[in-house]
Amino acid sequence: MIDLAALSSLRAVDQHGSVVGAAQASGYTPSAVSQQIKKLERQVGLPLLERVGRGVVLTPQGRTLVDNGGRLLEDLERLQSRLHGDADQVTGHLRVATFATALRGLVAPVARSLMDTHPDLRLTLVEHEPWASIDLVASGQAELAIAHSWGDVPLVVPDHLTGQVLLRDRADVIVPDGHPLAARSRVSPRDLVDEDWIATAEGTICRQWLRRMYDGTGHAPRIAHVAHDFDGHLALVAAGLGIALVPRLGRSPLPRGTVAVAAHRPDPTREIVAVHRASMADSPAVRCVLGALGSPSALARPR
Repeated sequence: MIDLAALSSLRAVDQHGSVVGAAQASGYTPSAVSQQIKKLERQVGLPLLERVGRGVVLTPQGRTLVDNGGRLLEDLERLQSRLHGDADQVTGHLRVATFATALRGLVAPVARSLMDTHPDLRLTLVEHEPWASIDLVASGQAELAIAHSWGDVPLVVPDHLTGQVLLRDRADVIVPDGHPLAARSRVSPRDLVDEDWIATAEGTICRQWLRRMYDGTGHAPRIAHVAHDFDGHLALVAAGLGIALVPRLGRSPLPRGTVAVAAHRPDPTREIVAVHRASMADSPAVRCVLGALGSPSALARPR
């Protein structure tokens, strides 16, 4: 009989293009993923992967197994969700992939309470960029993704996934309290064209949004320093090394000597969305977690 966990590993290899990529995305070691694939090959008696250059691709038999087996996994997941729904049981293991500020400001405040209230519910929390979180859910390596979409920066969600908006968040421009703009009630990108910015890494959604804010100004944001974590942004602003655009969700208290100024034209807003496979729509565990994430206590934010 085909091992379903091994089938999930094969699907992950297909999506990420290599055993190493599948292992990094799923949290397993490359050796563990390779063993799963070899186990599956023994079960079906056929090779399922072939090496091409430094990566691997599915053999024709592997492609047939992933395409048809993926539907089987979805049907089984839909059946299990329906059974739990009929029994009204909040049970199972939900792997939640989320970005850093949602982990701090949205997920962490409710996770312990959820598991205490529902002893048969297990949560595993993993931090990823939004598109990586959605990939994990799409490939069956996570059950729930918390992602964000800034303005018109697209967030692509595959057809077999579904989602709901949990809240809308804003970002403020953080400046030193002695900065000429610190006394302003709000600023626009045209006020900021000569400023040094502390930004997230190139390719991140937040960096893309900062760049798009400057559309129409004839300038690009002048990036002086790069830090992955917004706490690092706040520390660098406090040190007088630049300004930063920092969301309110999950934001630490502002350091002494810094001020938050509202931004507009455009308003830096983002939608925080929860995404899961459509086959889990009837899962009481998924509904329970979504309900907790949408509660007023979960949405409390420091200013």
